[in-house]
Amino acid sequence: MATPKYKTSKAKAATRKASNMRLQAPTLCKCTKCGQLILPHRVCPQCGYYKGVQVINPEE
Repeated sequence: MATPKYKTSKAKAATRKASNMRLQAPTLCKCTKCGQLILPHRVCPQCGYYKGVQVINPEE
């Protein structure tokens, strides 16, 4: 296993760790049936369609 030649400073280590902990906005796409913004690869809660096929009956 490789051994570091110099000690990593606290600031350098904190920067490296913090770069992976940032918040990101969720990726949204439009439902092909009703046009509502939903998460990709999910059934639309508004109309109950997934990939053009009705999977569930939405409660209204």
